[in-house]
Amino acid sequence: MRPSNSMLGRRHILRGGLALGTAVFATPGVFAELIETPRQTEGPFYPDRMPLDTDNDLLVINDAITPAVGEITHLTGRVLDSQGSPLRNAFVEIWQVDNNAVYINSNDRTNRDNQDTNFQGYGRFLTDSAGQYYFRTIKPVPYPGRTPHIHFAISKSGHRILTTQLYVKGHPENERDGILRGIRDAAARESVLRDFKPIADSDFGELAVDFDIVVGRTAAEDDTGKMHGIGRSEWQNRRRGGDDNSVGRRPN
Repeated sequence: MRPSNSMLGRRHILRGGLALGTAVFATPGVFAELIETPRQTEGPFYPDRMPLDTDNDLLVINDAITPAVGEITHLTGRVLDSQGSPLRNAFVEIWQVDNNAVYINSNDRTNRDNQDTNFQGYGRFLTDSAGQYYFRTIKPVPYPGRTPHIHFAISKSGHRILTTQLYVKGHPENERDGILRGIRDAAARESVLRDFKPIADSDFGELAVDFDIVVGRTAAEDDTGKMHGIGRSEWQNRRRGGDDNSVGRRPN
């Protein structure tokens, strides 16, 4: 039988997750200084094949009994335009490595034998009328050559409008990460760094993180809203420390 606290039902997860962020959303002055969320590379490991389950709970695949390993994290936020207005029905995607630093993309062969097959690795959510989204996932861990991060993609009306990444504030690897350091503006770089805070009274050491995403028209977006990707060689160059000013769909 599934544990009654950590392994919650999907509808309960959705309601609880959005409620978790209510205090943050209602905080006076929280949108006083909107900073457009910086564009970040998609990287080479967007799923090449979608998992069997693509909902917003990455810890449990379909009705499996065994959950993924890792620090349970409730990830909430809003998708906003540059004026602070919520974007309703924005399609939010996230993907990240499991607790053993393995992507679900089959081309990631770094530590394949240790893949946590119980981790969904990818999730999607359609924002509500307040622009809110919610995921239950794990706190990201370092990947070889990268500081811990979660990939985000935002789409509207079938068009990708932003690709970015979320980072763990204060992690020691941040200063050595070429992709993160590629965000030259200090305020913009700070906007993708977030605290993963312990939830009081959690029996499972659960964490909560809030990440508001501010979308503006980007240089990589054409008049139809279509985004343009980058190639693998360019991604590899930027991963080694080159500047990252790109956004896009999965590289060819």
